[in-house]
Amino acid sequence: MAKILVIDDDVQIRELLNVNLKEMGHNVLLVDSGRKGIAAVENESPELVICDLILPDINGIKVLEEIKEYNPKIQVILITAYYDISSIIKAMQKGSFDYLQKPLDFDQLRIKISRALEIQSVSEQLESYITEDSEEYQLENSLIGRTPLMQDIAKYIGQLSSNRVSVLLQGESGTGKELIAKIIHFTGISKDKPFIAVNCSALAENLLESELFGHEKGAFTGAIKNKKGKFELAHDGTIFLDEIAELSINLQAKLLRVLQEREFEKVGGEETIPMKARIIAASNKNIEKLVEEGKFREDLYYRLRVFTITMPPLRNRKEDIPLLVVHFLKKINNELHKSVKKIPIKVMDKLQAHSWPGNVRELENTLRQAVVLSNSDVLLSENILVAPTTNANPQDDCYEANLSLAEIEKRHILKVLESVNGDKVKATAILGISKPTLYSKIEKYHLTEIINFR
Repeated sequence: MAKILVIDDDVQIRELLNVNLKEMGHNVLLVDSGRKGIAAVENESPELVICDLILPDINGIKVLEEIKEYNPKIQVILITAYYDISSIIKAMQKGSFDYLQKPLDFDQLRIKISRALEIQSVSEQLESYITEDSEEYQLENSLIGRTPLMQDIAKYIGQLSSNRVSVLLQGESGTGKELIAKIIHFTGISKDKPFIAVNCSALAENLLESELFGHEKGAFTGAIKNKKGKFELAHDGTIFLDEIAELSINLQAKLLRVLQEREFEKVGGEETIPMKARIIAASNKNIEKLVEEGKFREDLYYRLRVFTITMPPLRNRKEDIPLLVVHFLKKINNELHKSVKKIPIKVMDKLQAHSWPGNVRELENTLRQAVVLSNSDVLLSENILVAPTTNANPQDDCYEANLSLAEIEKRHILKVLESVNGDKVKATAILGISKPTLYSKIEKYHLTEIINFR
Protein backbone atom coordinates (compact mmCIF):
# COMPACT_ATOMS: atom_id res chain seq x y z
CA MET A 1 0.00 0.00 0.00
CA ALA A 2 2.58 2.57 1.11
CA LYS A 3 6.27 2.86 1.83
CA ILE A 4 6.79 3.42 5.58
CA LEU A 5 10.12 4.21 7.23
CA VAL A 6 10.65 3.20 10.87
CA ILE A 7 13.40 5.00 12.81
CA ASP A 8 14.06 3.46 16.22
CA ASP A 9 17.20 2.19 17.99
CA ASP A 10 15.18 -0.45 19.89
CA VAL A 11 15.40 -3.65 17.84
CA GLN A 12 12.27 -5.11 19.42
CA ILE A 13 10.18 -2.04 18.52
CA ARG A 14 11.53 -2.14 14.97
CA GLU A 15 10.58 -5.79 14.57
CA LEU A 16 7.13 -5.32 16.11
CA LEU A 17 6.43 -2.44 13.76
CA ASN A 18 7.87 -4.40 10.84
CA VAL A 19 5.51 -7.34 11.46
CA ASN A 20 2.42 -5.20 12.04
CA LEU A 21 3.01 -2.85 9.12
CA LYS A 22 3.66 -5.73 6.72
CA GLU A 23 0.42 -7.36 7.91
CA MET A 24 -1.28 -4.14 6.81
CA GLY A 25 0.29 -4.61 3.39
CA HIS A 26 2.87 -1.83 3.60
CA ASN A 27 6.45 -1.80 2.34
CA VAL A 28 8.64 -1.25 5.43
CA LEU A 29 12.11 0.26 5.77
CA LEU A 30 13.98 -0.03 9.10
CA VAL A 31 16.85 2.11 10.43
CA ASP A 32 18.32 2.59 13.91
CA SER A 33 19.42 6.24 14.00
CA GLY A 34 18.22 9.71 13.09
CA ARG A 35 20.89 10.41 10.47
CA LYS A 36 20.26 7.10 8.75
CA GLY A 37 16.57 7.92 8.79
CA ILE A 38 17.09 11.30 7.11
CA ALA A 39 19.29 9.65 4.48
CA ALA A 40 16.60 7.00 3.88
CA VAL A 41 13.99 9.72 3.43
CA GLU A 42 16.12 11.40 0.78
CA ASN A 43 16.93 8.12 -0.99
CA GLU A 44 13.65 6.23 -0.68
CA SER A 45 10.97 8.99 -0.42
CA PRO A 46 8.60 7.17 1.97
CA GLU A 47 5.00 8.33 2.34
CA LEU A 48 5.11 7.97 6.13
CA VAL A 49 7.81 7.98 8.82
CA ILE A 50 7.42 6.52 12.31
CA CYS A 51 10.24 7.92 14.43
CA ASP A 52 11.30 7.46 18.03
CA LEU A 53 11.76 10.68 20.01
CA ILE A 54 15.00 9.56 21.73
CA LEU A 55 17.67 8.37 19.33
CA PRO A 56 21.41 7.73 19.80
CA ASP A 57 22.55 10.60 17.56
CA ILE A 58 19.83 13.29 17.14
CA ASN A 59 16.37 13.49 18.67
CA GLY A 60 13.12 12.87 16.86
CA ILE A 61 12.16 16.56 16.82
CA LYS A 62 15.30 17.33 14.79
CA VAL A 63 14.54 14.43 12.44
CA LEU A 64 10.99 15.76 12.03
CA GLU A 65 12.29 19.25 11.20
CA GLU A 66 14.68 17.97 8.54
CA ILE A 67 12.07 15.69 6.98
CA LYS A 68 9.56 18.54 6.76
CA GLU A 69 12.23 20.81 5.28
CA TYR A 70 13.05 18.16 2.67
CA ASN A 71 9.41 17.35 1.84
CA PRO A 72 6.55 18.83 3.92
CA LYS A 73 4.10 16.32 2.43
CA ILE A 74 5.73 13.33 4.18
CA GLN A 75 3.68 12.44 7.25
CA VAL A 76 5.59 11.82 10.50
CA ILE A 77 4.36 10.05 13.62
CA LEU A 78 6.60 10.40 16.68
CA ILE A 79 6.69 7.68 19.33
CA THR A 80 8.29 7.73 22.77
CA ALA A 81 8.50 5.85 26.04
CA TYR A 82 8.73 9.14 27.94
CA TYR A 83 5.68 11.32 28.50
CA ASP A 84 6.78 14.93 28.04
CA ILE A 85 4.30 17.76 27.53
CA SER A 86 6.88 20.16 26.08
CA SER A 87 7.97 17.57 23.50
CA ILE A 88 4.36 16.95 22.48
CA ILE A 89 3.86 20.68 21.94
CA LYS A 90 7.10 21.02 19.96
CA ALA A 91 6.28 17.98 17.84
CA MET A 92 2.87 19.30 16.85
CA GLN A 93 4.29 22.78 16.22
CA LYS A 94 6.87 21.30 13.85
CA GLY A 95 4.22 19.46 11.86
CA SER A 96 4.09 15.96 13.36
CA PHE A 97 0.91 14.13 12.35
CA ASP A 98 0.65 12.59 15.81
CA TYR A 99 2.60 11.74 18.96
CA LEU A 100 2.12 8.30 20.52
CA GLN A 101 3.40 6.81 23.75
CA LYS A 102 5.02 3.40 24.19
CA PRO A 103 4.03 0.66 24.71
CA LEU A 104 2.26 1.15 21.44
CA ASP A 105 -1.41 0.31 21.01
CA PHE A 106 -1.16 -1.23 17.54
CA ASP A 107 -4.90 -0.96 16.96
CA GLN A 108 -4.66 2.78 17.57
CA LEU A 109 -1.48 3.04 15.50
CA ARG A 110 -3.19 1.24 12.65
CA ILE A 111 -5.94 3.87 12.61
CA LYS A 112 -3.44 6.73 12.81
CA ILE A 113 -1.41 5.36 9.90
CA SER A 114 -4.48 4.89 7.73
CA ARG A 115 -5.64 8.41 8.49
CA ALA A 116 -2.23 9.96 7.79
CA LEU A 117 -1.97 8.18 4.44
CA GLU A 118 -5.54 9.08 3.55
CA ILE A 119 -4.88 12.78 4.19
CA GLN A 120 -1.72 12.63 2.11
CA SER A 121 -3.62 10.97 -0.73
CA VAL A 122 -6.38 13.59 -0.59
CA SER A 123 -3.78 16.35 -0.62
CA GLU A 124 -2.12 14.94 -3.73
CA GLN A 125 -5.43 14.61 -5.57
CA LEU A 126 -6.66 18.12 -4.84
CA GLU A 127 -5.66 21.24 -6.63
CA SER A 128 -4.81 24.19 -4.41
CA TYR A 129 -7.77 26.52 -3.94
CA ILE A 130 -5.47 29.40 -3.08
CA THR A 131 -2.73 30.68 -5.37
CA GLU A 132 0.11 32.83 -4.13
CA ASP A 133 -0.26 35.35 -6.94
CA SER A 134 -4.01 35.88 -6.60
CA GLU A 135 -4.64 39.62 -6.68
CA GLU A 136 -8.34 39.32 -5.94
CA TYR A 137 -7.85 38.97 -2.19
CA GLN A 138 -4.82 41.15 -1.49
CA LEU A 139 -6.74 43.92 0.31
CA GLU A 140 -7.78 42.95 3.82
CA ASN A 141 -10.73 45.31 3.63
CA SER A 142 -12.03 43.88 0.37
CA LEU A 143 -15.71 43.12 -0.18
CA ILE A 144 -16.09 39.39 -0.84
CA GLY A 145 -19.13 38.12 -2.72
CA ARG A 146 -20.76 37.93 -6.12
CA THR A 147 -24.40 37.45 -5.18
CA PRO A 148 -26.86 40.16 -6.26
CA LEU A 149 -27.14 41.26 -2.61
CA MET A 150 -23.41 41.96 -2.42
CA GLN A 151 -23.35 43.54 -5.86
CA ASP A 152 -25.96 46.04 -4.65
CA ILE A 153 -23.88 46.82 -1.57
CA ALA A 154 -20.83 47.37 -3.77
CA LYS A 155 -22.84 49.90 -5.81
CA TYR A 156 -23.92 51.70 -2.64
CA ILE A 157 -20.32 51.88 -1.45
CA GLY A 158 -19.27 53.37 -4.77
CA GLN A 159 -21.90 56.08 -4.41
CA LEU A 160 -21.23 56.80 -0.72
CA SER A 161 -17.44 56.88 -0.83
CA SER A 162 -17.50 60.00 -2.99
CA ASN A 163 -19.50 62.10 -0.50
CA ARG A 164 -19.81 62.60 3.25
CA VAL A 165 -23.46 61.82 4.05
CA SER A 166 -24.33 59.95 7.23
CA VAL A 167 -24.81 56.21 6.81
CA LEU A 168 -26.71 53.68 8.93
CA LEU A 169 -25.57 50.06 8.65
CA GLN A 170 -28.05 47.46 9.87
CA GLY A 171 -27.75 43.70 10.11
CA GLU A 172 -27.16 40.76 12.42
CA SER A 173 -23.98 40.46 14.47
CA GLY A 174 -21.05 39.22 12.44
CA THR A 175 -22.31 40.32 9.02
CA GLY A 176 -19.43 42.72 8.47
CA LYS A 177 -20.85 46.15 9.28
CA GLU A 178 -17.55 47.59 10.50
CA LEU A 179 -15.81 46.21 7.41
CA ILE A 180 -18.30 48.07 5.18
CA ALA A 181 -17.71 51.26 7.18
CA LYS A 182 -13.96 50.93 6.61
CA ILE A 183 -14.40 50.26 2.90
CA ILE A 184 -16.57 53.37 2.55
CA HIS A 185 -13.91 55.38 4.36
CA PHE A 186 -10.71 53.98 2.86
CA THR A 187 -11.87 53.79 -0.75
CA GLY A 188 -13.25 57.32 -1.01
CA ILE A 189 -12.55 60.98 -0.48
CA SER A 190 -11.73 60.47 3.23
CA LYS A 191 -9.14 57.69 2.74
CA ASP A 192 -6.25 59.86 3.99
CA LYS A 193 -8.20 61.05 7.04
CA PRO A 194 -8.67 59.36 10.46
CA PHE A 195 -11.09 56.45 10.92
CA ILE A 196 -12.22 56.32 14.55
CA ALA A 197 -14.39 53.44 15.84
CA VAL A 198 -16.43 53.55 19.06
CA ASN A 199 -18.42 50.67 20.54
CA CYS A 200 -21.39 52.37 22.19
CA SER A 201 -22.21 49.29 24.29
CA ALA A 202 -18.75 48.94 25.84
CA LEU A 203 -18.80 51.85 28.30
CA ALA A 204 -21.06 53.27 30.99
CA GLU A 205 -22.95 56.45 30.02
CA ASN A 206 -20.66 58.94 31.81
CA LEU A 207 -17.52 57.30 30.42
CA LEU A 208 -18.96 57.08 26.93
CA GLU A 209 -19.83 60.78 26.93
CA SER A 210 -16.22 61.58 27.82
CA GLU A 211 -15.01 59.10 25.19
CA LEU A 212 -17.10 60.75 22.48
CA PHE A 213 -16.70 64.42 23.33
CA GLY A 214 -13.61 64.55 25.55
CA HIS A 215 -13.35 66.31 28.90
CA GLU A 216 -11.58 69.13 30.68
CA LYS A 217 -9.27 68.57 33.62
CA GLY A 218 -11.32 68.41 36.83
CA ALA A 219 -14.65 67.87 35.04
CA PHE A 220 -15.30 64.82 37.24
CA THR A 221 -13.50 62.56 39.69
CA GLY A 222 -10.56 60.99 37.90
CA ALA A 223 -10.33 63.67 35.19
CA ILE A 224 -6.72 64.51 36.01
CA LYS A 225 -5.93 66.06 32.61
CA ASN A 226 -7.61 67.35 29.47
CA LYS A 227 -8.68 64.68 27.02
CA LYS A 228 -9.68 64.86 23.37
CA GLY A 229 -12.81 62.91 22.46
CA LYS A 230 -13.39 60.69 19.45
CA PHE A 231 -15.23 63.40 17.52
CA GLU A 232 -12.26 65.72 17.86
CA LEU A 233 -9.76 62.99 17.00
CA ALA A 234 -11.75 62.03 13.90
CA HIS A 235 -11.42 65.63 12.68
CA ASP A 236 -12.61 65.58 9.05
CA GLY A 237 -12.42 61.81 8.70
CA THR A 238 -15.00 59.21 9.77
CA ILE A 239 -16.36 58.28 13.18
CA PHE A 240 -17.93 54.83 13.30
CA LEU A 241 -20.51 54.42 16.07
CA ASP A 242 -21.07 50.69 16.51
CA GLU A 243 -24.08 49.40 18.47
CA ILE A 244 -25.68 52.84 18.23
CA ALA A 245 -28.96 51.45 19.62
CA GLU A 246 -27.28 51.05 23.02
CA LEU A 247 -26.95 54.82 23.53
CA SER A 248 -28.95 56.16 26.47
CA ILE A 249 -31.75 58.65 25.73
CA ASN A 250 -29.57 61.37 27.28
CA LEU A 251 -26.64 60.66 24.95
CA GLN A 252 -29.01 60.32 22.00
CA ALA A 253 -30.13 63.91 22.64
CA LYS A 254 -26.52 65.13 22.77
CA LEU A 255 -25.61 63.25 19.60
CA LEU A 256 -28.64 64.73 17.84
CA ARG A 257 -27.47 68.22 18.74
CA VAL A 258 -24.02 67.45 17.34
CA LEU A 259 -25.56 66.32 14.06
CA GLN A 260 -27.84 69.34 13.88
CA GLU A 261 -25.38 72.04 14.92
CA ARG A 262 -22.18 70.36 13.64
CA GLU A 263 -20.43 71.34 16.88
CA PHE A 264 -19.96 70.08 20.45
CA GLU A 265 -18.36 70.88 23.82
CA LYS A 266 -16.14 68.73 25.98
CA VAL A 267 -17.51 67.48 29.29
CA GLY A 268 -16.89 70.34 31.74
CA GLY A 269 -15.82 72.64 28.93
CA GLU A 270 -17.24 75.86 27.52
CA GLU A 271 -15.43 76.14 24.20
CA THR A 272 -17.41 75.06 21.14
CA ILE A 273 -15.54 72.66 18.85
CA PRO A 274 -16.66 72.23 15.21
CA MET A 275 -17.66 68.71 14.20
CA LYS A 276 -16.32 67.91 10.72
CA ALA A 277 -16.40 64.12 10.69
CA ARG A 278 -18.76 61.92 8.70
CA ILE A 279 -20.82 59.64 10.94
CA ILE A 280 -21.36 55.98 10.07
CA ALA A 281 -23.55 54.23 12.64
CA ALA A 282 -24.29 50.52 12.96
CA SER A 283 -26.77 48.35 14.84
CA ASN A 284 -27.78 44.72 14.99
CA LYS A 285 -31.18 45.77 16.31
CA ASN A 286 -34.21 47.02 14.41
CA ILE A 287 -33.99 50.72 15.23
CA GLU A 288 -37.30 51.48 13.55
CA LYS A 289 -38.97 49.13 16.02
CA LEU A 290 -37.08 50.75 18.91
CA VAL A 291 -38.42 54.12 17.72
CA GLU A 292 -41.97 52.74 17.84
CA GLU A 293 -41.31 51.46 21.37
CA GLY A 294 -39.99 54.87 22.48
CA LYS A 295 -36.47 53.52 23.12
CA PHE A 296 -34.75 55.46 20.35
CA ARG A 297 -35.31 59.07 19.28
CA GLU A 298 -37.13 59.32 15.98
CA ASP A 299 -35.40 62.59 15.02
CA LEU A 300 -31.96 61.04 15.63
CA TYR A 301 -32.94 57.96 13.63
CA TYR A 302 -33.80 60.09 10.60
CA ARG A 303 -30.59 62.09 10.99
CA LEU A 304 -28.53 58.90 10.99
CA ARG A 305 -30.31 57.12 8.18
CA VAL A 306 -29.63 59.58 5.38
CA PHE A 307 -28.51 56.41 3.61
CA THR A 308 -29.13 52.91 4.94
CA ILE A 309 -27.37 49.66 4.04
CA THR A 310 -28.79 46.40 5.37
CA MET A 311 -26.18 43.65 5.54
CA PRO A 312 -27.55 40.23 4.56
CA PRO A 313 -26.96 37.26 6.88
CA LEU A 314 -24.59 34.66 5.49
CA ARG A 315 -27.37 32.07 5.25
CA ASN A 316 -28.98 34.28 2.58
CA ARG A 317 -25.87 34.36 0.39
CA LYS A 318 -24.40 30.88 0.69
CA GLU A 319 -23.12 31.06 -2.89
CA ASP A 320 -20.48 33.47 -1.54
CA ILE A 321 -19.15 30.99 1.02
CA PRO A 322 -16.47 29.45 -1.28
CA LEU A 323 -15.11 32.93 -2.03
CA LEU A 324 -15.12 33.82 1.66
CA VAL A 325 -13.39 30.55 2.58
CA VAL A 326 -10.59 31.19 0.09
CA HIS A 327 -10.25 34.80 1.28
CA PHE A 328 -10.11 33.87 4.97
CA LEU A 329 -7.79 30.90 4.50
CA LYS A 330 -5.26 33.08 2.73
CA LYS A 331 -5.49 35.66 5.52
CA ILE A 332 -5.29 33.03 8.29
CA ASN A 333 -2.41 31.17 6.63
CA ASN A 334 -0.44 34.42 6.58
CA GLU A 335 -1.26 35.15 10.21
CA LEU A 336 -0.48 31.67 11.54
CA HIS A 337 2.33 30.77 9.10
CA LYS A 338 0.34 27.79 7.85
CA SER A 339 -0.32 26.47 4.37
CA VAL A 340 -3.86 25.04 4.35
CA LYS A 341 -4.81 25.53 0.72
CA LYS A 342 -6.72 22.42 -0.37
CA ILE A 343 -10.41 21.97 0.29
CA PRO A 344 -12.21 18.67 -0.41
CA ILE A 345 -15.63 19.02 -2.00
CA LYS A 346 -17.33 17.39 0.99
CA VAL A 347 -15.75 19.97 3.30
CA MET A 348 -16.96 22.86 1.17
CA ASP A 349 -20.40 21.22 1.08
CA LYS A 350 -20.34 21.03 4.88
CA LEU A 351 -19.47 24.72 5.14
CA GLN A 352 -22.24 25.67 2.73
CA ALA A 353 -24.80 23.46 4.51
CA HIS A 354 -24.28 25.17 7.90
CA SER A 355 -26.67 28.04 8.68
CA TRP A 356 -23.94 30.26 10.28
CA PRO A 357 -25.96 32.05 12.98
CA GLY A 358 -22.80 34.04 13.77
CA ASN A 359 -22.49 34.96 10.08
CA VAL A 360 -19.18 35.89 8.45
CA ARG A 361 -17.45 36.34 11.81
CA GLU A 362 -18.39 32.79 12.82
CA LEU A 363 -17.12 31.44 9.50
CA GLU A 364 -13.77 33.19 9.91
CA ASN A 365 -13.37 32.01 13.52
CA THR A 366 -14.32 28.44 12.53
CA LEU A 367 -11.72 28.44 9.75
CA ARG A 368 -9.06 29.88 12.05
CA GLN A 369 -9.71 27.08 14.54
CA ALA A 370 -9.56 24.49 11.75
CA VAL A 371 -6.23 25.85 10.50
CA VAL A 372 -4.79 25.77 14.02
CA LEU A 373 -5.82 22.10 14.34
CA SER A 374 -4.53 21.20 10.87
CA ASN A 375 -1.33 19.21 10.41
CA SER A 376 -1.44 19.12 6.61
CA ASP A 377 -2.29 21.37 3.68
CA VAL A 378 -5.84 19.99 3.53
CA LEU A 379 -8.84 21.56 5.29
CA LEU A 380 -10.27 18.53 7.10
CA SER A 381 -13.92 17.98 7.92
CA GLU A 382 -13.24 16.87 11.50
CA ASN A 383 -11.52 20.20 12.18
CA ILE A 384 -14.62 22.18 11.12
CA LEU A 385 -16.16 22.45 14.58
CA VAL A 386 -19.63 23.93 14.25
CA ALA A 387 -22.57 23.49 16.57
CA PRO A 388 -25.81 22.00 15.21
CA THR A 389 -28.26 24.73 14.27
CA THR A 390 -31.43 22.69 13.77
CA ASN A 391 -34.22 22.52 16.31
CA ALA A 392 -34.60 18.78 15.96
CA ASN A 393 -34.69 16.56 19.01
CA PRO A 394 -31.08 15.39 19.59
CA GLN A 395 -32.35 11.90 20.35
CA ASP A 396 -33.83 11.70 16.86
CA ASP A 397 -30.88 13.09 14.92
CA CYS A 398 -29.81 9.67 13.67
CA TYR A 399 -33.09 9.25 11.89
CA GLU A 400 -33.53 12.48 9.98
CA ALA A 401 -34.96 11.76 6.56
CA ASN A 402 -32.20 13.65 4.77
CA LEU A 403 -29.32 11.54 6.18
CA SER A 404 -27.54 8.82 4.23
CA LEU A 405 -27.31 5.29 5.63
CA ALA A 406 -23.58 5.84 6.15
CA GLU A 407 -24.21 8.95 8.24
CA ILE A 408 -26.84 7.13 10.31
CA GLU A 409 -24.40 4.25 10.91
CA LYS A 410 -21.64 6.68 11.88
CA ARG A 411 -23.83 8.48 14.41
CA HIS A 412 -25.11 5.24 15.90
CA ILE A 413 -21.61 3.80 16.36
CA LEU A 414 -20.46 7.03 17.97
CA LYS A 415 -23.40 7.04 20.39
CA VAL A 416 -22.73 3.43 21.37
CA LEU A 417 -19.04 4.17 21.97
CA GLU A 418 -19.92 7.20 24.07
CA SER A 419 -22.44 5.18 26.08
CA VAL A 420 -19.79 2.59 27.05
CA ASN A 421 -17.03 5.18 27.61
CA GLY A 422 -15.05 3.91 24.65
CA ASP A 423 -14.96 0.25 25.77
CA LYS A 424 -14.47 -1.58 22.45
CA VAL A 425 -15.47 -5.01 23.78
CA LYS A 426 -18.79 -3.70 25.11
CA ALA A 427 -19.36 -1.71 21.94
CA THR A 428 -18.90 -4.77 19.69
CA ALA A 429 -21.37 -6.72 21.86
CA ILE A 430 -24.02 -3.99 21.58
CA LEU A 431 -23.46 -3.44 17.86
CA GLY A 432 -23.30 -7.16 17.09
CA ILE A 433 -20.10 -6.87 15.07
CA SER A 434 -16.55 -8.21 15.42
CA LYS A 435 -13.68 -6.18 16.81
CA PRO A 436 -11.91 -5.88 13.41
CA THR A 437 -15.18 -4.66 11.87
CA LEU A 438 -15.51 -2.04 14.62
CA TYR A 439 -11.98 -0.81 13.95
CA SER A 440 -12.75 -0.70 10.26
CA LYS A 441 -15.84 1.44 10.95
CA ILE A 442 -13.89 3.72 13.30
CA GLU A 443 -11.28 4.22 10.60
CA LYS A 444 -13.89 4.70 7.86
CA TYR A 445 -15.80 7.37 9.76
CA HIS A 446 -12.74 9.01 11.41
CA LEU A 447 -14.16 8.53 14.90
CA THR A 448 -10.80 8.17 16.65
CA GLU A 449 -10.46 11.96 16.97
CA ILE A 450 -13.97 12.33 18.40
CA ILE A 451 -13.81 9.94 21.31
CA ASN A 452 -10.95 8.66 23.48
CA PHE A 453 -10.62 4.92 23.40
CA ARG A 454 -9.39 2.69 26.22
